[in-house]
Amino acid sequence: MRGAMRSCFALGAAVVAMAGAATTASAQQWIEVGPAPISDVVYAGRISAIACSAVDAGRYFIGAADGGVWRSTDAGATWEPLTDDQPTSAIGALVIDPSNEQVIYAGTGEANFANHSRYGLGLLKSTDGGESWQLLAQDTFAGRCFSRIVVDPENTQRLFASVTIAGGFPSLAAAKGHPHATASIGVFRSEDGGATWTHLTNGVPALSATDLAMEPGNADVVYAAIGHIFGHADNGVYKSVDGGESWVKLVGLPSVDIGRISLAVAPAMPQRVVALICREADPSGGGATNIGAFRSDNGGSTWSSHGSVGQATYGWYLSTASIQPANANVTVLGGFDLRRIGGAGPATVTPPHVDMHAIAWDAAGRLLVANDGGLHRSSTLGNTWTALNEGLGSIQFYSGVSAHPSNPAIFLGGAQDNGTSRRMGSGAWDHVVGGDGGWTQIDRTNPLRMFAESQGTGALSRSTDGGGGWVASGSGISGRNCFLPPYLIDPVNPQRMLYGTHRVYLSTNGGVSWSALSGDITAGFGAIRALAQSPTDPLYVYAATNDGHVQASGDGGATFTLVMTGHPGWPRVTRELAVDPLEPQTVYLATATFGTPQVRRSVNAGETWETIDGDLPDVPVNVVAIDASAIERVLYAATDAGVYRTFDMGATWRRAGCGLPNACVIDLQIEPDSTRPGQASSGPSGPLAGWGGRVIGATQGRGLWVGPLYDHADFNADGVVGSSDITAFLARWFQDLSTPALEADFDQSGATGSADVTAFLAAWFASLGGCE
Repeated sequence: MRGAMRSCFALGAAVVAMAGAATTASAQQWIEVGPAPISDVVYAGRISAIACSAVDAGRYFIGAADGGVWRSTDAGATWEPLTDDQPTSAIGALVIDPSNEQVIYAGTGEANFANHSRYGLGLLKSTDGGESWQLLAQDTFAGRCFSRIVVDPENTQRLFASVTIAGGFPSLAAAKGHPHATASIGVFRSEDGGATWTHLTNGVPALSATDLAMEPGNADVVYAAIGHIFGHADNGVYKSVDGGESWVKLVGLPSVDIGRISLAVAPAMPQRVVALICREADPSGGGATNIGAFRSDNGGSTWSSHGSVGQATYGWYLSTASIQPANANVTVLGGFDLRRIGGAGPATVTPPHVDMHAIAWDAAGRLLVANDGGLHRSSTLGNTWTALNEGLGSIQFYSGVSAHPSNPAIFLGGAQDNGTSRRMGSGAWDHVVGGDGGWTQIDRTNPLRMFAESQGTGALSRSTDGGGGWVASGSGISGRNCFLPPYLIDPVNPQRMLYGTHRVYLSTNGGVSWSALSGDITAGFGAIRALAQSPTDPLYVYAATNDGHVQASGDGGATFTLVMTGHPGWPRVTRELAVDPLEPQTVYLATATFGTPQVRRSVNAGETWETIDGDLPDVPVNVVAIDASAIERVLYAATDAGVYRTFDMGATWRRAGCGLPNACVIDLQIEPDSTRPGQASSGPSGPLAGWGGRVIGATQGRGLWVGPLYDHADFNADGVVGSSDITAFLARWFQDLSTPALEADFDQSGATGSADVTAFLAAWFASLGGCE
């Protein structure tokens, strides 16, 4: 033992000396928690684009709306994410080069116009089948969205792209203030494989181009759908017969009250074109019902009615059309449901999930449909369906994910159009409440008591058996809402709850019934989108509304003081406000907008604010979370491009951990353990428990992730890995040898010995390597 001690001491001393000049780092590894998919219903998150190999019936690429590009080489049985390290995860269009299937283009920015249809940052291109990617044309397209890319099969360096504004209500809410959000849109052409682009405006307007199609066999003939969703006199279908040099607007189609348009051309009958048209949307997104589908058999010279598909009142969001490659008489129309025209006759053939966004055909002729529940395939033209969502981690969570207080494997979260799901100890997720899932809560004093919601005012559900059964719990609530209202369980008295509409509602009986507590705290037309309450003094309540107000209350939410106006941000439910865990008058504010102060702090309940975003990149910040258990406050910022962390109150920021996709992180929570590295943990154990606690991050397209609060090698718990950690570890290790406490049992063998020094140093060096 003495020899081992001497060798370990010598090794440690040498490393300490060597580490003096080493750069400190942190390499906590994030763990993907799912769902991939929601197990019992086999739903994944929204898919916006599909591209299938023309020769390999097992090779598919899909674009998740905000989850990046994925590839399957076994016809959808398994999936692999390809772009987790790219600057954005928002995808609107995919295409494979028809002459070289190693070349794939992914247009970033999702052109489905919802509040969660985020801006893009340019064109991604791969020349090795998706193994690596290059971002092109950022200056040309950043801040906007791709709806379609087509490749000239005769000259594959020649591409056409249709580009739209980012979505949202009010308009451009999903652009989040990007500085190029209002730059050029419409139809573009590249002659050099996507490196540079020409904006085509000779006869075609510079409005949102919602689709493109090329005539099979004649690449000079291109059709463009101009479909500004709020309506415009120039909306319609345009045609070029000279490769985009000039365009004419086709006549014979509806011309009044026109919104989004989708196109399809028949591969087996090149003159056959189908246009699916919906009505224009009002400023809040309503009214966009289906007008119908129209078919031309002479290249757009004349048109006839060609059936219809349900698009509810939001056809701007769900619109796609395709013609079967082998049979020009079969058209498939996608809206809220799926409609087949022709074949065995018109039929509604909706897959297991509604809201269609893309249609494709694989090399075996099978029908693929992308929707809000992932990807589905049919070999029977829609009569039967198979879900292709196993391993597809594309769920779009909303803010308000909850964690079980004592079982680190159990979570509850609401997702875009996929309801609320509960992760069980087995790792499987089950679907517990329908609709759009939103904010959730788990009573930390009695985790059998849970809350979930669907969209709308008072659409609250309560479970008292851990999520097995649910009852309505919104009695007495009315008023305006932010689609999915926030609500809270009082941290001191769990029978007391708050709920936000345009005012704050109070329940004193655990959510059984509610009554108005405050007056209208908006400017008269908005709703509360964020609520935060001090965990140490519940009288301090803070609220943000989607008309730009930030309010503070010192009496539990009965009355509020306006502490900020003109505060921008996302219009739906957020966790943009965070109260310091120990100081009730210290509150942090995240701003999910480019070009503004993105992290602010007030130490006097909002009377004054200081900006603390330091060298944080100019990227929307959705959440601020605080670790108050460290030696000094550690702040985390959940952004549209991953999670950042600061140890010096915002002066400097760096990425938190390794392995987290570069996705939009919409929710973030800190769960510190009562102990820290170098001490025997008193908290829950297991890979999801974290080291010294954990960080829980919910993304808007890549599911839920958990990371350790501290790096294993951060032995002195100062937030960084450096030489001082070796000194601290060796001191504890020698102490363990004389007074066994297993606090330096780094390899968790049950005994302290030389193997612990080896294990610790290996972890220390790995941490210095950062996120490779």
